[in-house]
Amino acid sequence: MTRLTPIFCLMVITLLFAGSAQAQIRTEGGLALGVGVPQGEFGDQVDQIGFGGNIFGAVGMPGTPFMVGLDAGFMMYGHERRNEPFSTTIPDITVDVVTDNAIASGHFFVRLSPDIPVFRPYADALIGFKYFFTETRIQNENIDDSEIARSTNFSDTALSYGFGGGLQFRLFNGIGRAEGPAAVYLDLGARYLIGSEAAYLEEGSIRRENGKVTFDVTKSETTLLNFNLGVTVKF
Repeated sequence: MTRLTPIFCLMVITLLFAGSAQAQIRTEGGLALGVGVPQGEFGDQVDQIGFGGNIFGAVGMPGTPFMVGLDAGFMMYGHERRNEPFSTTIPDITVDVVTDNAIASGHFFVRLSPDIPVFRPYADALIGFKYFFTETRIQNENIDDSEIARSTNFSDTALSYGFGGGLQFRLFNGIGRAEGPAAVYLDLGARYLIGSEAAYLEEGSIRRENGKVTFDVTKSETTLLNFNLGVTVKF
């Protein structure tokens, strides 16, 4: 818990800034694509980069350079596809069996972001969760991957907290226009998200022998280093 103290303090101090100032409240939202690089114990177990994206929405604290918001993300760190008979009694019809290892995440964040034009640096403090899950689905071979059935093989949740930062470059200035956003920014960011211990499956962790399924479950801390490229819209 000692590592969480600075983050909680920053969030509490930021919320106290929300006084009765009459400045216009700014709101922003955005989306990004990114990669996740496993760190520490997680990196020792998962040796490949994950790919995914995230969306967020944030509201400014009147009279301050701070914003508070929510961020939701998704990342895949494993993928397998194989072709199998539909059943033991119908071996002449085959289907694709697809297994994905993924992480869904949600974070509350406090952002220090001066409301300046053209070029804006920012810094984040975040706390939330990472939800690890492995799903297997059956798809038709030749009909646009039409899904037949789906099952979650394994799942677990980890506490997630950390810090991040980035740079935003203005692509569009809509101030003074009657409609549309006030500005659109290109957003380059990075986050270091410490993760508590969780159990999860890696790519290749599902073994099939003599008609039975065995899961090789891995348990470790779940820290990730994320790099994102996206677009932020100021309203």
